[in-house]
Amino acid sequence: MPIHTSIRSFSLPKPIARLGELAYNLWWSWHPDAPDLFRWIDDVLWQRVKHNPVKFLQQVPRARINAAIQDSGYMALYQRVLAEFDRYMEADDTWMQRTHPGLMNRPIAYFSTEFGLHESIPVYAGGLGVLSGDHLSEASDLGLPLIGLGFLYREGYFRQRVTEDGWQEAINEPLNLSELAILPEVDAEGRQVIVHVELPGRTIQARVWRVQVGRVPLFLIDTHVDANDEADRRLSAQLYHSDLERRLHQEIVLGIGGVRALRALGYNPAVWHMNEGHSAFMTLERAAELVRSGRSFQEAREEIRRSTVFTTHTPVPAGHDKFPVWMMEKYFSSYWSELGLDRDQFLSLALEREPWGDVFSMSLLAIRLGGQVNGVSELHGQVSRRMFARLWPERSEDDVPIRSITNGIHTLTWLSRRMAGLYEKHLGVEWRDHLDDRVFWDRVRDIPDQELWAVRRHLKRRLAAFVRERAREQWLRGGTHPVQIVAGGVLLDPYALTIGFARRFATYKRATLLLRDVERLRGIVNDAARPVQFIFAGKAHPADDPGKHLIQELYRVVKDAGMGGRMVFLEDYDMDVARYLVQGVDVWLNTPRRPLEASGTSGQKAVVNGVLHCSVLDGWWREGYNGSNGWAIGDESEHADPAKQDAADAESLFSLLENDIVPLYYERPYAGGAPAGWLRMVKESIRTLLPMFSTHRMLKEYMAEMYVPAMEHAFAQILP
Repeated sequence: MPIHTSIRSFSLPKPIARLGELAYNLWWSWHPDAPDLFRWIDDVLWQRVKHNPVKFLQQVPRARINAAIQDSGYMALYQRVLAEFDRYMEADDTWMQRTHPGLMNRPIAYFSTEFGLHESIPVYAGGLGVLSGDHLSEASDLGLPLIGLGFLYREGYFRQRVTEDGWQEAINEPLNLSELAILPEVDAEGRQVIVHVELPGRTIQARVWRVQVGRVPLFLIDTHVDANDEADRRLSAQLYHSDLERRLHQEIVLGIGGVRALRALGYNPAVWHMNEGHSAFMTLERAAELVRSGRSFQEAREEIRRSTVFTTHTPVPAGHDKFPVWMMEKYFSSYWSELGLDRDQFLSLALEREPWGDVFSMSLLAIRLGGQVNGVSELHGQVSRRMFARLWPERSEDDVPIRSITNGIHTLTWLSRRMAGLYEKHLGVEWRDHLDDRVFWDRVRDIPDQELWAVRRHLKRRLAAFVRERAREQWLRGGTHPVQIVAGGVLLDPYALTIGFARRFATYKRATLLLRDVERLRGIVNDAARPVQFIFAGKAHPADDPGKHLIQELYRVVKDAGMGGRMVFLEDYDMDVARYLVQGVDVWLNTPRRPLEASGTSGQKAVVNGVLHCSVLDGWWREGYNGSNGWAIGDESEHADPAKQDAADAESLFSLLENDIVPLYYERPYAGGAPAGWLRMVKESIRTLLPMFSTHRMLKEYMAEMYVPAMEHAFAQILP
């Protein structure tokens, strides 16, 4: 291809010159030994730059580098990690090459509005972005010919500060791109690749950047270009504009501009995957390309449907992006003629009637121009079929062509190093090749209790140390009331039963369910013989005042002296905080109002680390729970009255805590001994859930059910 990535170089001594190359490929972030190449040189700086290898290499003193070069242990590690990196990048025996060798030249374009790859590249807001990042990492491991396409948000997602009275403040900090593992795409003459997207009265220019995710390139669009006016330069500054018209601008640039970016980069994807409906305008741009080449719109539509995949994540109609008809007329009145359509024909592609007027639904557009549609869990598939059944009036609800592929996680990204070592010791070095092999994971039962318990206690101590250090940093920065330091976890006990709750603070996730009976909660946390501590973390969208009020309500209880410092709220939740939590707590708590959790994946990240799951039977947990691998809050009944549902679920949760979870954790043969019943459940959890909810399984399902049919169709089109 005629496109190249502009490489920024570091002034590194020749013996370790390739450290800079490694810094610009996120493969290092899920290889267990690669971070040590930076940590070994200067661990204090590595922590200070928040595990950002590019910034680290820019700031590390030369004396520290020279000392590392003189260390034979360091150089042996360097040679070994780089050799493994080369074997990985040059492998010709990946799963894809073994399974579908004839489809290696059929690229898959994966569009998402956010990608959560690592805390050092904060262009993600939450679960959708982290899922997208895990999708790319697993595609790299399996060797899929996948390309990611999204936005480069110049201000990332906001930093969270919580005031003394519990109110969330949003701090926007511009990213310094020269300090990130993000490189500009340039053409053969060294000019940065620019695409153009027309809006009424002006043309927006967008440049293209690259993040390398193992073998997979992720291209990010950025409108911060001098030729644009200030408003358009800020179009890609932040995620999820609350202003509807600005949101439409973003989605036009993502969908239409994204197609043009891939064309400018020389790609002709065989499969186009829309992860949620934000990028659905890409179907219109591809249709316009075909119409310009002489096809009718109907012919173009059928061609696009055969090569397009749409994954929906939203189980409620209000959560799907919809734009008023007047807004669509304003921005597409000159575009629909390029499709060979008139106004009514264009609007009919995605017209939906709401009580306040007609709207254009991005999800309807994605469904009508997407040949294959899936939800992200079995229950979410059912909900989606019910939600969109009206589009197929001749079919029964069960026959609506929306399937489900349940989300998973990129195990190697979220697994602690100690747990990985335990798996390698008792399951063999080949365990990473069997992530979706359920029979293989039966071997977990043979791991000795004492060894598993030792790892779990280590991870709990590590979490406690991390939380206390964050509280210290909070105190050092000044302007913080002492009670906030207690709320930040300075009194955390590394050996008490610890329950974690961390996610976006949306009202349906019911972060305050435990607060329905504060006195009962106080009795649980303050039991001297069997203490329990809760760690909460999460952000509310800056425009979501109800979500911010939830944080405030929770924070006031966290600060209550009667809780003894055993209620903790960690501010500024990100992937780094998430990693410590999913590895270090004992129980992962999830309390959504069923069936509003499409899938969820945070609990899956906890499970692989030996953490037990306690959740409403929603999303993935409805499929994973077997009665002996965790706990179910309530049952599958749904009350019409939300208040009654909340009351029933709160009572179920308190009962589980008092009668099952706490007694089982503290049931020991002697003080400090390993709890055999608890560890039996941990092993059952790992055995049954780890292979079910890995992206290793998930991506293979996407290949078999979605990608291969589209790839083979595209391949057939170029045969004589």
